[in-house]
Amino acid sequence: MERGLKNGSQRKEKDIFHVIHKIPYGDGPYVRAKHAQLVHKDPEGAIVWFWKAINEGDRVDSALKDMAVVMKQLDRTEEAIEAVKSFRALCPRHSQESLDNVLIDLYKKCGKVDEQIVLLKYKLKKIYLGEAFNGKPTKTARSHGKKFQVSVRQETSRILGNLGWAYMQKSNFLAAEVVYRKAQMIDADANKALNLCQCLIKQARYDEADGVLQQVLQRKLVGSDDIKSRNRAEELALKLEYRKPRNTVVASLSFEDDFVEALERVMKEWAPTRSKRLPIFEEISQYRDQLAC
Repeated sequence: MERGLKNGSQRKEKDIFHVIHKIPYGDGPYVRAKHAQLVHKDPEGAIVWFWKAINEGDRVDSALKDMAVVMKQLDRTEEAIEAVKSFRALCPRHSQESLDNVLIDLYKKCGKVDEQIVLLKYKLKKIYLGEAFNGKPTKTARSHGKKFQVSVRQETSRILGNLGWAYMQKSNFLAAEVVYRKAQMIDADANKALNLCQCLIKQARYDEADGVLQQVLQRKLVGSDDIKSRNRAEELALKLEYRKPRNTVVASLSFEDDFVEALERVMKEWAPTRSKRLPIFEEISQYRDQLAC
């Protein structure tokens, strides 16, 4: 009886340990890597075990993604990019989308903006073709330890927002504006509105920027109450306050010809006869005349 109680208590403690540290059960190299990463706080040791897991075929997709995260933390981003690109072929199809997200994050970390843009456009194409989320309308995502559902609509807006950010890094503010506006048409929020406001300020279009900013200041958008959004909105308001309205033509800005042409081709396919198009793209199509060419 006492032995049974003792064994039961030990199992319960073991279960609590796994829950607290978010470590899977088992004794393979992947589990050992997670122990090194999360329990022993030994990132270098974790990478050694992650490599072993990949080479032995032990939860390769999880090992590759987790190893990339650890490498990023150690400023070994370039190495992480090469690892993901080299070994993603060993991972199942359903994990490819999340590996794309890992790559985008790595590209952003090390300033590979062109590569990021190419991959983001590829992800938008997959959405248009109905291949996102492995054909499902939603997917389960995780943030700060909590799971939640993400719709195709939300994912499209998120990707467009990231694409707008990438164009901002290249000082292609006209392209960024077009993309941010499309993102807001689909799923508006305060963060993308503030990015759009900054983009318009860069083009010296202060009245338009103020109009966008007021949506956040008046708490009309999701996320307007977030403390970071409030602080950023106030900073942009101060910046606008000291700007004198003027009609400035920014002649040096141009939207990528290839991307415009690609968007136009996509929009031609948004005809009523196309049966496989997504509702999201139907809703955006009415705004196609607003695209800058």
